[in-house]
Amino acid sequence: MSEHDEQAATGSPPAAFITDPLARQLLQVLPVPLYTTDAEGRHTFINQAAAEFIGHRPVLGQPWWTARKLYRLDGRPIRNDDCAMATVLREQRPVHGEVAIAELPDGSRRVFRASPTPLFGQDGRLVGAVNVLQDITGQRATEQALQDLNAQLEQRVAERSREAEAAYNELHRRERDFALLVGSVVDYAIYMLDTEGFITSWNAGAERIKGFTAEEVIGTHFSRFYTEADRARGAPETTLATARREGFCNAEGWRVRKDGSRFWASVVVDPVFDDGKLVGFAKVTRDVTERMEAEAALVESEKLARGVIDSALDAFVQLDEDGRIVQWNPRAESLFGWSRPEALGQELAGLVIAAEDRERFGGRLQPDPPCSAQDAAGQLEMLDRNGSRMPVELSVSSLTVNGHRHVNIFIRDLSEKILVEAQLRQAQKMEAVGQLTGGLAHDFNNLLQGIIGSLDLIQLRVEQGRTDEVARFVKGALDSAGRAAAMTHRLLAFSRRQPLDPRPVQANPLMSSMAELLHRTLGEKISLEFDLAEDLWTTLCDPNQLEAAVLNLSINARDAMPEGGRLRVRSRNVGAGQGEWREMHGQEFICIEVSDDGSGMDADVIEHAFEPFFTTKGPGKGTGLGLSMVYGFARQSNGYCGISSEPGQGATVRLYLPRHLGEAPTPAASRTGASMPLPGSGQLALVVEDEHLVRHVVVEVLHQLGYQTLEAVDGETGLAALESNAAISLLISDIGLPGSNGRVLADAARQLRPDLKVLLMTGYAADHTAPEGFAAGMELITKPFSVQTLSTRLRQIL
Repeated sequence: MSEHDEQAATGSPPAAFITDPLARQLLQVLPVPLYTTDAEGRHTFINQAAAEFIGHRPVLGQPWWTARKLYRLDGRPIRNDDCAMATVLREQRPVHGEVAIAELPDGSRRVFRASPTPLFGQDGRLVGAVNVLQDITGQRATEQALQDLNAQLEQRVAERSREAEAAYNELHRRERDFALLVGSVVDYAIYMLDTEGFITSWNAGAERIKGFTAEEVIGTHFSRFYTEADRARGAPETTLATARREGFCNAEGWRVRKDGSRFWASVVVDPVFDDGKLVGFAKVTRDVTERMEAEAALVESEKLARGVIDSALDAFVQLDEDGRIVQWNPRAESLFGWSRPEALGQELAGLVIAAEDRERFGGRLQPDPPCSAQDAAGQLEMLDRNGSRMPVELSVSSLTVNGHRHVNIFIRDLSEKILVEAQLRQAQKMEAVGQLTGGLAHDFNNLLQGIIGSLDLIQLRVEQGRTDEVARFVKGALDSAGRAAAMTHRLLAFSRRQPLDPRPVQANPLMSSMAELLHRTLGEKISLEFDLAEDLWTTLCDPNQLEAAVLNLSINARDAMPEGGRLRVRSRNVGAGQGEWREMHGQEFICIEVSDDGSGMDADVIEHAFEPFFTTKGPGKGTGLGLSMVYGFARQSNGYCGISSEPGQGATVRLYLPRHLGEAPTPAASRTGASMPLPGSGQLALVVEDEHLVRHVVVEVLHQLGYQTLEAVDGETGLAALESNAAISLLISDIGLPGSNGRVLADAARQLRPDLKVLLMTGYAADHTAPEGFAAGMELITKPFSVQTLSTRLRQIL
């Protein structure tokens, strides 16, 4: 039946892709099996080779999978939707070289390789696919034959290997006499190599020296005994080449044992000839590690000792049994001024110790017992060539060589160390004061500003005959003055510029009054708790010093809890005989405890905690004065101080003060005066100040001077006012603002309003307020200032 007849029999087949008659005729007679389908997988063309391959001609229009059954190479059936053609139509991509087995109608099977490819129309849509088949049944048969042949060859190779092994065993038996000859030698490793360097014999000495048995090394290459570095540079090959060329080779070097350890080997290699033909090499190895190490150690120790001594930062002196100098290093020359030739043979005591001190310090030059840098009289001093004294530290030891005893002395100059320590102590003292005064300066000057401003306004009201608001200003001035007086007491107590003023003190009210200060000092991460005994006795002490002691203990506790925690302040009575020290027995005390749950201290830190300038904090984070001040205050008050702590368990500091009958007095406040102002002329000023009282005083002063005002409590609010359309001609801002400081605000304001006049106020603002760094039209006024001073500065600016 022709293709046309098949189409007529099946109705209307899918449209053919190959419409050109000549092309269809060419593909029809092509000897390669080929067929096409439409996008649904129905046959649109089958050439004669494909029909013969599958055993019949499928009807056009029927799905391609009705033409045959497919199997994988392992015999598993291939589903219609899992074959190569289905993948091409589904994923629209070519699949090349997929191998499968087709079962023909007569039951026979053929192995083929399919290469289906998708076909697309001019519009890019899938219109079908073409599949080219390759019959590889014969090829598979050939591959199977090759596999069978390979198996046969492998069998023959195995037989040849067994024959070679038998030949090797025969050779080994022939060499047995030689092995018996050298086998009893244990001090030398004697073994034979073939011409390529593979080991053919191995004696007992080789096993003892290198750790390998004969079974482990025979047949392996002798280069395994070389270090990795020697193998990399070709040393084994060079050894054999030298022996072959020169008739022998002597060498020494590091070799490797079985356990990976190294030994220094002395090696002799001789070539072995049979009828003039090279048949191998005889190799003799001897372990000479001890000899090499002894020689190297002697040389190295001399070089090392000389290098250490000559480069030492300390002076080195060696004395013989008579106390005379036999070694004198360059540092000794520079320290004492005597050259090595001048010092050798001299007595050390006569050269560097003053005559009146030689008897006193003579024993210190002996190594037994070891000397130290100090004795009961102070530091050890030595003289240089000019007679100048220097404090030194000695380290003395003895050395016996060939029965002769020598004394080695290292001498360290302590002059620079003592100077640096003195400078450090002074710096720490200054830092201690600076840390506290710097932290208090801003608040203190704000208080003074409130006092001076309030009093200035009172004077203005009185002069104007307006006394309705005088009481409010008086109260503000008195409140600020009281706070300033209390702060001054704390500052003077900390710096120890105020002598002790012992008075009867009720400690509970005093510590309760510190709650606000302690909360501000501790920060938000640390909670504060008070556990105060209701019947706490009165004590006799300086209340300002007691306040400072509690503050210092609280700061120490805060620093021990960087991640936060809890601080507890407790008070209690301690009866006679209840004290923790024997000296307290028979007396009554009050006890104030400050406890934290921070990092704690070990026994060594506790032992030194009360020493001045002792601190475990990093550089710039502590002066070591806090606890020493607390301890000094306790002892000056006839009391005691102790610590209980363990690492990771927090710490408790107990302050014992003697009991006393009486009540604590009430502190008084101080007052100050003010000046007359000069009137202003209606300009609009922006006042930025976070302290309400200070801001109020400045605004009132400006109003009294005839200025209009806008107010802001921080830099962000002030900047928003400056960005508005208000006709602001003057900015008055505190530098110490929360968030963005006043200097930053002033710089931003000048960017927005280049002609704006700026007056900055400061109580304490460190480096960034240096007036020389201000632009034109920007000035600084320091708190506290009077109304007259403010008025004058405003007129100068405006």
